[in-house]
Amino acid sequence: MNIVFASSEVAPFAKTGGLADVCGALPIELARLGHNVAVMMPAYRQVKQSTLAIEPLGVKFDIPIGNKIVRGRLLRGALPDSDVPIFFVEQDEYFDRPELYRLKGEDYKDNCERFTFFCRAALESIRLLNLSVDVIHCHDWQTSLIPAYLHIEYLHCHGYEHVSSLLTIHNLAYQGLFWHWDMLLTGLDWKYFNWNQMEFYGKLNLLKTGLVFADGLTTVSQRYAQEIQSDPLGCGLEGVLQQRRDALSGIVNGVDYGVWNPATDVHLAARYDVSSWRAGKAACKAALQQELGLPVLPQTPVVALVGRLADQKGWDLVAEVMRRWVNEMDVQWAILGTGEPIYHDILGELSQHHPDKIASRLEFSDLLAHQFEAGADMFLMPSRYEPCGLNQLYSLKYGTVPVVRATGGLVDTVVAATPANLSDKTATGFVFEDYSAVALDRALREAALTYWQKPAVWQQLVETGMRQDWSWAASARQYEQAYSAAKQRRQELRERLKNQR
Repeated sequence: MNIVFASSEVAPFAKTGGLADVCGALPIELARLGHNVAVMMPAYRQVKQSTLAIEPLGVKFDIPIGNKIVRGRLLRGALPDSDVPIFFVEQDEYFDRPELYRLKGEDYKDNCERFTFFCRAALESIRLLNLSVDVIHCHDWQTSLIPAYLHIEYLHCHGYEHVSSLLTIHNLAYQGLFWHWDMLLTGLDWKYFNWNQMEFYGKLNLLKTGLVFADGLTTVSQRYAQEIQSDPLGCGLEGVLQQRRDALSGIVNGVDYGVWNPATDVHLAARYDVSSWRAGKAACKAALQQELGLPVLPQTPVVALVGRLADQKGWDLVAEVMRRWVNEMDVQWAILGTGEPIYHDILGELSQHHPDKIASRLEFSDLLAHQFEAGADMFLMPSRYEPCGLNQLYSLKYGTVPVVRATGGLVDTVVAATPANLSDKTATGFVFEDYSAVALDRALREAALTYWQKPAVWQQLVETGMRQDWSWAASARQYEQAYSAAKQRRQELRERLKNQR
């Protein structure tokens, strides 16, 4: 199958979140399965500053944006350690900026124009590069106009007749909402600006556009695919998703074990696997405690949190529990990430008054992220919602027992330590249902008591988790099926339109 990925970010070239990891790893896995895969993304400033080899192709194009023509050109590179080509859409006025989507917390005012250009450029590049394409795999709102253009403008164009589209929703909360006059930038007829297709409470909604026009839809876990079909996680689009439920499936993201594997991880004080985790994690724990300025106490459990400090990630619950636990429980907290100022202030206050219990690094560091995973005993993810989540998958591999809320990909990947699951040796962590500080406290307390009082159960949880396989191989096989289903729907659409003539 010939597959083109269109994404606004791809690791390691430019990244703000898990989307980049997916689009940097999944194409390589699909290529291993024998598919012809290419990737397209904008040529951001970060891309051009990359040390990876990138060269101009000498291919230029003119794209209509509203009432003007904007010129761009193509650059080419390859995904690291692979033969998968990646094509960069260069247009410096749009993409040569300090950050990808926003600056100093404010979205760029021309984001609709920027990504309309990228969507059109990606489609034109197929013709200019003479690519044979079966499926364009689009990701999130930034590429959601591609399915609409394929349906409206390219359906009968030579070379595009059999190109189908698959749209993956990584986080439905981000929809690409713009004022209605930005419809002019898309070049599409105003007749499509209606409540069934592109309009959303008087605004232009790019993600909704993609949901309506794509031949297939996926999201990044089975549970999230169900959750977004109702309020509140449907974020106003639950009706559209219910209508398209036959085209929607959930596929859990994979892990690149070439990067996230304690047996080979160069960032760790000691490497280990399932047969040597006790000594390995003890060394990594001591190194982490030293790095963070915490007392090196082997019997004191370390609870880690890595990621955004935001309500979506459950930080309103964490702050409440942490305030109580610093006076009640012999537990150390290790926090890595940035986010809402209120949580920066809370952590600053708590770590100042309890330096032996709380250590935070208000930054993002890939090196520290690996060391947190290896050095912690538990990994906490009490998210309000979590489309997939990757840290719980890393934690399983690193023998760091996850404590998670039963939402999205968390409940799909962590098996609760119930008596039944412990009996049949499938349990891998601790799971709580209610979004409340009481429920979080109860689950975390159960984990801590298990750590102290039930070493055999703790060993079972660690080793069962480390033996899990959440590599990209299984996910890639499911995407093969999603691509085939999208191609079938595209063919059925063409047949229906032919019969209507």
